[in-house]
Amino acid sequence: MASTPLARQLESENRRRERLKTKRMPKPDKTRIITISNQKGGVGKTTTTVNLSTAMARAGMNVLVIDIDPQGNASTALNIPHPQGTPSIYNVLIEDWELKDVIYENPETDNLYVAPSTIDLAGAEIELVSLVAREQRLTRALKRYFEYRDANNMSRIDYIFIDCPPSLGLLTVNAFVAANEVLIPIQTEYYALEGLSQLVKNIDMIQQHLNSELHVSTILLTMFDSRTNLAVQVAEEVRDFFPDQVLQSVIPRNVRISEAPSYQQSVLTYDPTSTGALSYREAAMEIAERGAST
Repeated sequence: MASTPLARQLESENRRRERLKTKRMPKPDKTRIITISNQKGGVGKTTTTVNLSTAMARAGMNVLVIDIDPQGNASTALNIPHPQGTPSIYNVLIEDWELKDVIYENPETDNLYVAPSTIDLAGAEIELVSLVAREQRLTRALKRYFEYRDANNMSRIDYIFIDCPPSLGLLTVNAFVAANEVLIPIQTEYYALEGLSQLVKNIDMIQQHLNSELHVSTILLTMFDSRTNLAVQVAEEVRDFFPDQVLQSVIPRNVRISEAPSYQQSVLTYDPTSTGALSYREAAMEIAERGAST
């Protein structure tokens, strides 16, 4: 039966699906705030944000996605209309709006909420410079939001994912200061580790001066093609550098993952049976289990 590569792949995927069926995703002891960052573009930051958040919400977690990338791709992929002027994370960071007033429900998945970005955010880096406590705007907004939920007996948010722009400006700094954890997606290709040392240095600096709880908890290998020696070699190299942070789960190159955003969906809602959806479900489960065991 498993004599052809395709048959072996199908058999492997069936086993992986069966393993996932036997597991129940553990809830964290407290809200985990995870910033997804890498100053390299095109490594799968937004794709990872959208699909991990959907996988976790579908497993019963309460999940909030905060989109602080001016491109707003996470907002688009999660089917939240965000034309210029829409109440958004811009109003929270620049105009002191309450976070609760810019949160929308994802129409496809229960328990998944989104604070969208709009093009207004493109000028926010400049506007933030002159504001008081400019690095802590998001932290303070989240604190008030948690207090509001408590006061109204609303269930706790289990995970917050913050999707960052591919830069290390004030928007990303706000995300780092607000978070406990950083998840770094790394594409398994030549130059994968380039710039990573600078990112880690910046995270160390934030940890020393602005947020002592911040740490790189997770590294996720994306766009992995097991047929190429380069991808396998890069994966080994990244695991050597970060033995404790790299997930066993990897995200393969997958057509369905690429197609889903054009339908304003995650791959889990666009094609739940695809290899890409399975891989993101495995990654979400591994992140949840790691958090429960620390």
